[in-house]
Amino acid sequence: MSAPATSGRSFAVFYSILFFAFLFGPLLIMTVTAFNSSSFPRVTPWECFTTEWFSVLINNDRLMQGLVTSIFIGIGVVAISVPVGLAGALALSEINPALRSALYTVLITPVLIPGVVLGISTIVFWGNLGRSLGGGAQDLFFNGIFLTIVGQVTFISAYAMLIFSARLQRFDPTLTEAALDLGATPGQAFRRILLPFLRPAIGSAAFLTLLASFENYNTTVFTILADNTFTTALASKIRYGTDPSLSALAVIIIAVTLIGAITHEAYTRRREAILGGAAARSALYTNPLGRIVTHPATIFALLVVLAGFAVWKGSQHEAAECKMQIMDEKRANQERLLEEQRLRMQQQPQNAPQAPAQPGTPPAGTNPSPFGGAFGNVAPGASAPAPATPAPPATTNPSPFGGAFGNVAPGATPAPAAPQPPPQPPADANPSPFGGAFKNIAPAP
Repeated sequence: MSAPATSGRSFAVFYSILFFAFLFGPLLIMTVTAFNSSSFPRVTPWECFTTEWFSVLINNDRLMQGLVTSIFIGIGVVAISVPVGLAGALALSEINPALRSALYTVLITPVLIPGVVLGISTIVFWGNLGRSLGGGAQDLFFNGIFLTIVGQVTFISAYAMLIFSARLQRFDPTLTEAALDLGATPGQAFRRILLPFLRPAIGSAAFLTLLASFENYNTTVFTILADNTFTTALASKIRYGTDPSLSALAVIIIAVTLIGAITHEAYTRRREAILGGAAARSALYTNPLGRIVTHPATIFALLVVLAGFAVWKGSQHEAAECKMQIMDEKRANQERLLEEQRLRMQQQPQNAPQAPAQPGTPPAGTNPSPFGGAFGNVAPGASAPAPATPAPPATTNPSPFGGAFGNVAPGATPAPAAPQPPPQPPADANPSPFGGAFKNIAPAP
């Protein structure tokens, strides 16, 4: 084999591994974290195998109530979106081709509008309609579940219309025309000819609209008002802190998806075998045991039994002893770290470099005071020597009041002050307190 062929094959293998790792890597990681006893979703370090996070998920009342609300909303959306989508697809197939593109643009536009805009416009429209009809806050127009259903139908019905349009492109309209020519009414032609032809599309549209309603967040977060759906409750739980119970939810979704996919694959292969010809049908029905084993209902029941056995076996597992050992190991490790830190703190003063002593400063460690010299170099139990009081200079005021009462030392009697003559007003000063209103007459002594 040549070198280019070998390198091309190696690149293909590397790309395939990278592709499947990108697709299934997060699923595998979430599956592993769902069985780790760590309170935070992680693969390493592995602590203990546990199934308690499934119980935590089931006991979360907010999530379970949101799940019930989401199922109810999904059923309502399917019940409205599928007939509306079918009507739109039939209208597109019956009208003039010149108007078909314009109608298609109108019907497909809600899919292109952001979900935030749809949610806000739904609240504004139905709120104004309810107030114009005199409704109150308890009426249907202000109910979060009703607003969510009508808000989701505005764009999810376009998904159903696209599925029906793709199916109707393979329909031969002459079959309906022949039925009408033979005396059938339009209703009979629709029920007997068109509806059986659209049966696979109806199932696909119902399933797709249910999933689109269940996982929608952008529109639902505005229209649900004070209620919660499963998606909004899950988003709020992730926003305020996550735990492995969300990984347990992922495991449940993966298990349900695998059961549905395997059952559908069995149904598809059985249908192909039935439609494959006489040889395939004879090979299928010759062996009764093989016919039972390969039946989709048998495979579905077997998968459900295996899932139930796995759930029962996991509920019998106890991880209390393993978790206690993990806690003891963590406690011992914490005590060891604290002991190492204490030893480092004790060794740090001995290893620290000493600063050079200043002249006139006593050497370090000579202070007998246990307070670090805050009260002077006084040994415990000894009285501090009184400092010598220097004589104040001649110009120094010994008064503690800043000279407000003269130069009087504390505890001394101030000397009487010498009498001072009363101040004489200047010659041009007016001695009258009335500003000269009664001439320059001084007040009577």
